[in-house]
Amino acid sequence: MLTIGCHLSSSKGYEAMAAAAASIGANTFQFFTRNPRGGKAKALDPADVAAFGRRAAEEGIDVILAHAPYTLNPAAADERVQDFARATFADDLARMEATPGQLYNFHPGSHVKQGADAGIAKIAAVLNEVLAPGQTTTVLLETMAGKGTEVGRSFQELAAIIDQVELAERVGVCLDTCHVWDAGYDIAGDLDGVLGEFDRVVGLDRLRAVHLNDSMNPLGARKDRHAAIGEGCIGFDALSAVTRHEALRDLPFFLETPHDDLSGYADEIARLREAWA
Repeated sequence: MLTIGCHLSSSKGYEAMAAAAASIGANTFQFFTRNPRGGKAKALDPADVAAFGRRAAEEGIDVILAHAPYTLNPAAADERVQDFARATFADDLARMEATPGQLYNFHPGSHVKQGADAGIAKIAAVLNEVLAPGQTTTVLLETMAGKGTEVGRSFQELAAIIDQVELAERVGVCLDTCHVWDAGYDIAGDLDGVLGEFDRVVGLDRLRAVHLNDSMNPLGARKDRHAAIGEGCIGFDALSAVTRHEALRDLPFFLETPHDDLSGYADEIARLREAWA
């Protein structure tokens, strides 16, 4: 069965997210650990976490993906920004152990004119500080579109980060279809070639999740503007092919497409499920 969901609000807690996912035909979901612009996370409610466990079992939700706030930048030159990244990372990973064995995704960050190598080293250093041998959460580096001084615009940059992480077995990758398209990887015209390169550089065993998004931009634009499935430059057929590819079809897929309400996601999920089957 296709494992697919969308980004949901966490304001009403875990059980409410599981219920919302089920209402739109989803069997997974993504959520922010806190306000995406930063700030203190809301305290976990043990009763809500327990209720989520029961509801998730009922609805067939086995995997969920937490997303770090956008302001987390472990590649930063500013030490205050680095301190925030370390503290937020550590807090989020501690909270994630309330739902063991799940996924935590983050944007690697921007090197802000220090150079990619310096940014890569700083990202790996933060990961080496916050990853612990006993943790059950897998941390995912997200593929990026390459705007500005973003780190993670190429598979080589992701591999360079992982190579410097001591507990590399706790690190994986989330492939964002809009981002890799905008970075110049032609997933519409040569999906096999793109995945072959990923396997050579990073390793397909590192790929743990997919952000399934269309793009408003042409291939290689380096702009990162998401479009609804089938309404952008990648197209429905190519994105459906991503979900059906033998190397990807068993991964969880997360929609980050622009919709005003859940009905838009329900429609995308239904169409993608039909094509997958």
